[in-house]
Amino acid sequence: MSDTISAALSDDHRRCDRLLALVEQAADGGDWTSVGAEAASFHEAMERHFRYEEEVLFPALEARAPMATGPTGVMRMEHTQMRHMLTDLAAAVAGHAADDCLGVLETLHLITQQHNAKEEGILYPMADRALAGEAAGLLAGFTPAP
Repeated sequence: MSDTISAALSDDHRRCDRLLALVEQAADGGDWTSVGAEAASFHEAMERHFRYEEEVLFPALEARAPMATGPTGVMRMEHTQMRHMLTDLAAAVAGHAADDCLGVLETLHLITQQHNAKEEGILYPMADRALAGEAAGLLAGFTPAP
């Protein structure tokens, strides 16, 4: 496990990116059983990441650095947007709609990259500074994507 919030959560971003790529590859191949399994793994990893941030990291950061509520509010809003897209992905997978599936994945990839850049460039460094003494304890409860 990484020893800073930035490293641990940035590493998890890369894991989620790899899972998204696996969904894209499966969708290109047209094996809907595989697409469904990969999409479910990706959805679970993203949800696990969002929940950790929303339930553990953001509240701890906001308690220590009240000025963080602006950035964390934006991140929560973007999590909601990505959750809607994950629901759209699940519907496309269930309907075996390859074009819809790939379209949602393309948009989700773009939005996720922009979101991750904000977290990695602004929020996580802020958390590293504000929560340095608590990082080990906060990260102890974090379960990264497989």
